[in-house]
Amino acid sequence: MTEMKASQALVKELENWGIDHVYGIPADSIIDGFAPEQASVNYIQVRHEEVGALAAAAETKLTGKIGVALASVGPGAVHLLYGMVDAKMDHTPMLLIMSTVATSMINTRFIQDMDEDELFASLDTFHEQISNPQQIPDTIRRAITAAYETQSPSVVIIPDNLASKTINYTPVPVQHIQQQKGSGTREQVYETINLIKSAQRPVMVVGTGIRDAKAAVVGVSKKFGLPVISSAPAAGMVPSNFENFMGSQGRIGTQPAYEVLHAADLVLMVGSANSFVRFLDKNVTFIQVNDQASELGRQAAGTQMILADSGTYLQQLIDAQPDRLPETSFLKAAQRSRANWLKYLDARAAERPEGLLTAEGVLKEVGTLADADTIYELDIGNNTVWATRSLPFDQNQKMTMSAWFGAMGYAVSAGIAAKIAEPDRRVITVSGDGGFSMIVQDILTQVQYQLPIINLVLENGGFGFIRQEKANSGQSDYALNFKNANWAGVAENMGGHWITCHRRCVVNGCHSKMQRLDSGRKHDADRY
Repeated sequence: MTEMKASQALVKELENWGIDHVYGIPADSIIDGFAPEQASVNYIQVRHEEVGALAAAAETKLTGKIGVALASVGPGAVHLLYGMVDAKMDHTPMLLIMSTVATSMINTRFIQDMDEDELFASLDTFHEQISNPQQIPDTIRRAITAAYETQSPSVVIIPDNLASKTINYTPVPVQHIQQQKGSGTREQVYETINLIKSAQRPVMVVGTGIRDAKAAVVGVSKKFGLPVISSAPAAGMVPSNFENFMGSQGRIGTQPAYEVLHAADLVLMVGSANSFVRFLDKNVTFIQVNDQASELGRQAAGTQMILADSGTYLQQLIDAQPDRLPETSFLKAAQRSRANWLKYLDARAAERPEGLLTAEGVLKEVGTLADADTIYELDIGNNTVWATRSLPFDQNQKMTMSAWFGAMGYAVSAGIAAKIAEPDRRVITVSGDGGFSMIVQDILTQVQYQLPIINLVLENGGFGFIRQEKANSGQSDYALNFKNANWAGVAENMGGHWITCHRRCVVNGCHSKMQRLDSGRKHDADRY
């Protein structure tokens, strides 16, 4: 047992959980505990709390280890909401720690006295406001445990006068509870196999639940002759060069994925709660495998519902089927559809007659920068569509996005987290000019911490994804166009490097320069 400030005990407890950095803007008396512990837990100073919250969420998505964001009372706390909702909707563990006014000022209409408790209560699973400084380390411990157990954000609110109090702190050994990977029963496995064999046009739809089961997905697809379709956030979890992979389905999907899914007479959905399956024909045989009972049957009524770990169940299917089923005419047609789609993308990537670039062409060239373990962080909009279709995910590349919340500004924020969490891996962020302009100030964070990140901005002078939606429904693009800054000048003034490309020959020339800028792994932030 050691006497120390409660704020320092808070940091000690984070260290106890293996957390070595947090994101935020100095949060009243809470920050005092980080100064004496900075060798163990680093405080990453972002320029907007929204970026800190998105970075914390992205780090958990990328590594599985809980991300932490801090903010001060009132406005700072409100800014955390953006990243918190992203984490909640993407089932991501996250810890948010925020100040509130001193206990004597609560509910007195003092400056910045707002009901943070009420504001956050509906958006988390664990939510507590400290009433005694001795509670702080134990509350942090329970908040982290709850976040992991529920795969959702936890919130701890600390009145400003309590963090500076002296308390007795004794670290408690952390017990990481390893959840058992549930398997299906023998009867379930053989029922699934028989249903697949009885179908003429079976397909497999996968989600992020298969992140550790890439080989099993490929194995089941080959053994049973199943075209594979992913959700958008799982697009990087299936090898992009796999001949049975049709791409993602949904609002940012591919044509072969859409056509194959809507021609199917059986859908095996694994590790996903894909909302687009609700539009399937009601006569389709629907099998769902998920390790969350609450997700079974949520999007579509199922012929067979299996509560099991995705990778475990897929391996059970492989082991129970001794012989590889012959390829069907349906699978061969799907493979031809995929081949035609790839030719279409190549045509789209070609330079236009007037010499202007296409987004597909830019991303195809950027893909040549990819190492075997490159991390891509994607923003929301047309850039997401182009990136998931064009970037290579054929080795150990990883990708995250704001999948269900669709938070603009995610990519640059997530890039910061990716480079801090995985400093030896190349990090490429892809943004549209709309999302980039929301968080451009945090290029300064990349520069300040010397994070060599390649940030790609696809500029079209407007909210392109929304413009397309409006055009498809015969509406105007009123209020959807905007004037951009000279982003090259902005980046230069922030201390970063910028390359502006207008034509294909310039993109080719940029290739070697980007590699040179990135190769040191400890340069100022690189802008592309």
